Amino acid sequence: MASWCVRVVRQSYSVIASPVVLRASPRLLCTAAQKKSNGQNSEEDQSVAQKTEHSPGETAWTEEKTKLEEQLKEMTDKYKRALADTENLRQRSQKLVEEAKLYGIQGFCKDLLEVADILEKATESVPKEEISPQNPHLKNLYEGLVMTEVQIQKVFTKHGLIKLNPTEAKFDPYEHEALFHSPVEGKEPGTVALVTKVGYKLHGRTLRPALVGVVKAP
Repeated sequence: MASWCVRVVRQSYSVIASPVVLRASPRLLCTAAQKKSNGQNSEEDQSVAQKTEHSPGETAWTEEKTKLEEQLKEMTDKYKRALADTENLRQRSQKLVEEAKLYGIQGFCKDLLEVADILEKATESVPKEEISPQNPHLKNLYEGLVMTEVQIQKVFTKHGLIKLNPTEAKFDPYEHEALFHSPVEGKEPGTVALVTKVGYKLHGRTLRPALVGVVKAP
């Protein structure tokens, strides 16, 4: 009996100490440990993801980002509107400066128009039959007035001041001022029949309308 027990113990020891069992055991143990470790890591990752997804800090950061993006958009819009307003102001200022250069002399021109009117009336008042070599003083005076009138009109033209003498032209309320309306035989209604005082335009803008009589239908 004792010898049988010794033999069983030796066989058990041999099985445990077998190289096959020793080689297989660490691998099996590692595989089991790895599966256990992977299971634990997967559970931990899911737990962390859930915590991150529902983290109050993440929600606050997202709200702050959205708020900052809205503020940036609003500031960008304000900046663009400010640039547009500045450009409009620059264009208006430039236009005012250009108009000041063109029309800044209109007050001076109006005063000179009175001088031109006097010269015109002076030349028109001289009887043409009196202008002869037999009357040299009147002739020289008349020619001097005509030369002065021509020269002043050249100066007016140089500075953009143009005479309006709309005889038989279509009546234009922007350039003419009607003093009276009268039927005139042989002339179309709505045309200028008589110019009592010439007008002037400065760079295309009416400085003084021409005073006229307009033909009306009979």
